[in-house]
Amino acid sequence: MIDVIEKGVYLLDGKEFANDTAGLPAPDRARENTITYRILRAHDADGGKGNRMRIRFDAMMSHDITYVGIIQTARASGLEKFPVPYAMTNCHNSLCAVGGTINEDDHVFGLSAAKKYGGIYVPANQAVIHQYAREAMVKCGNMILGSDSHTRYGSLGNMGVGEGGGELVKQLLGNTWDINAPEVVLVWLEGTPKKGVGPHDVAISLVKAVFDSGFVKNKVLEFAGPGVKNLPVDFRNGIDIMTTETTCLSSIWITDSEVENHYRVHGRPDDYKEIKPGDVAYYDGMIRIDLSTQESMIALPFHPSNAYTIHELQADPERILREVEEDARRRFGDKIDIDLTGKIHNGKVMADQGIIAGCSGGTYDNLAEAASILKGQSVGSGYFTVSAYPQSVPVYMAVTREGVAEELLEAGVVIKPAFCGPCFGAGDVPANNGLSIRHTTRNFPNREGSKPGQGQISLVALMDARSIAATAANGGVITAATDVDYTNTHHPYDFDGKIYERRVFDGFGKEDPDVELRYGPNIKDWPTIYPMQRDMLLELAAVIHDPVTTTDELIPSGETSSYRSNPLKLSEFALSRRVPEYVGASKRIQHDDLLRRRGECPAAVREVLARVGADVDETSFGSCVFACRPGDGSAREQAASCQKVLGGDANICYEYATKRYRSNCINWGIVPFTISKDTEFDFSPGDYVFVPGIREAILSGAEEINAKVITAAGATHPLHLYFRNLTPGERQILADGCLMNYYASQAR
Repeated sequence: MIDVIEKGVYLLDGKEFANDTAGLPAPDRARENTITYRILRAHDADGGKGNRMRIRFDAMMSHDITYVGIIQTARASGLEKFPVPYAMTNCHNSLCAVGGTINEDDHVFGLSAAKKYGGIYVPANQAVIHQYAREAMVKCGNMILGSDSHTRYGSLGNMGVGEGGGELVKQLLGNTWDINAPEVVLVWLEGTPKKGVGPHDVAISLVKAVFDSGFVKNKVLEFAGPGVKNLPVDFRNGIDIMTTETTCLSSIWITDSEVENHYRVHGRPDDYKEIKPGDVAYYDGMIRIDLSTQESMIALPFHPSNAYTIHELQADPERILREVEEDARRRFGDKIDIDLTGKIHNGKVMADQGIIAGCSGGTYDNLAEAASILKGQSVGSGYFTVSAYPQSVPVYMAVTREGVAEELLEAGVVIKPAFCGPCFGAGDVPANNGLSIRHTTRNFPNREGSKPGQGQISLVALMDARSIAATAANGGVITAATDVDYTNTHHPYDFDGKIYERRVFDGFGKEDPDVELRYGPNIKDWPTIYPMQRDMLLELAAVIHDPVTTTDELIPSGETSSYRSNPLKLSEFALSRRVPEYVGASKRIQHDDLLRRRGECPAAVREVLARVGADVDETSFGSCVFACRPGDGSAREQAASCQKVLGGDANICYEYATKRYRSNCINWGIVPFTISKDTEFDFSPGDYVFVPGIREAILSGAEEINAKVITAAGATHPLHLYFRNLTPGERQILADGCLMNYYASQAR
């Protein structure tokens, strides 16, 4: 289905590949003819030159897990007004399940900020963040920065980038998003999908093909080829939103009459323009996808790349599900009692729950296809249940008017409002040992809301909405939609924007500085964060040897999201589902450093400092996390800020899973150290790392430094640390202690 070509290719006139490269421009020159570079260069504050880019975006997006912290940080750094359209949606903390008024307090704060600074405020349950962007914010050739990792609008000709809140703060204050000029990988689409194949099937296959190798990490995926014209816009959107799971930097597609029609239907025809590569465009690699050979897929726990065709699972369920059980036991040990193979009945795998939701699942086309499969069928009255979440009120109105909702409801599907909860564990948490099949973005450990530390385990497998509907029609037996016969007679999506006109507050360009921000008691300012000292002593408060550590493990999602506006309260949940002892250890280290700053350095710390000849007054003492490859998944900055609130000063790893997590660490003053994979030393909790002269090294432009490890047992080992690819601004942010301190020092 998919071929990965790990060498450069030249595309001629957007139609054919050069067999003979003689006489063609050099790769660096021809790369400028990609759609990617044309858009990036147009947004480069340095005028589109060189191997470093400083990008200014056209618009920004945040939701109610992130916008309070972003505005609080920007306000503390001198914010006066929003310089670009900034939309704040309320699609994550829509349920007041914990904390009384605190979720709605955040929403009221958001509306007051939109009025004060000139923002766009989308009330709760009106739209999930990315659908609102698709319907109201995107423009061909533009760039949008979002504080959500799935900020992807390339299928509509608009490059989207998901980053942590600190990067949005920089844009609000007139600064730039700084990147090395990226490599570009061509995704060449051919053929036409067979009936029953949906966007999640293609997306899951793509993630499976490239994730483990890291082939597209921090690169831009550019979609083209004759197969593009055979995909409706919702199908393209469904593939595009999932490119985040490949760890690519961003994505962009060619545009055509389908995209032009999208803008026309949404009342914004002037925002469309044709986008295509130049005459000779160079790509650093290529992924060829034959859509006609695509099969119905299932991505098993605990990652979208752990994928099989549904037919493969049906043929060998015992072996495949036992491998998932073994993986779960490696992760959680004897904390949980998992029985996934118990889902096999008479050789068939039974699911307990189906969910179609969020930015990837709740599209009009997905719901219409699912309804067509379920028309006249029944979900049944047993344990298996199905819920569907139209991703915006306009989509909800369309499925109602077109009879889609009627067919779903008659089959026993529960229809719920626009809400991202099922994607991050704040809604539809399965029962213990439950298997949920979902057309959502992720199936990471615990992301569905279970708590292994309390003996709970539930599991999520990703499937396309079509196969979820086929499974529902088959009594919960996992079934490929390509194996059922159905006819979709529903009309195409007809957008009606009246609800946005009546309910969305659009204050861009109409800021009113006299408006008072409305604070609830849970909205707290950031605690004091100290600048970097001359030397650094770290204690390992968490050591994780898993191949990949997700941001959901660094700071759990779900009900904890209600505390995102309270840094101290939220930090209590840091690593709680992966390393429960981390918070206690970090607090102890932080308290010892506070005593040191008061001139009352504890004897144990003084002894370690004396062993390496360090000056107590010139050496900070902070906690540190070691993980092999941290930061896969969400863009939310709290994965880093919670560490800082608890006194964290550094991460040490072999590599960072995503740029956005590394950026979050930098913006919160956490030094992003890496070590060689050949390092002959294994960290253990309680080990110390002494880094002499770190402040001078950071500010002087150095990229590596010699350090010492003092083990918990008292042995000493040399350690070589790297901190490469830092901009001068990022180095100053680290030296100042965090982004807020950096802006405060600039103001002074």
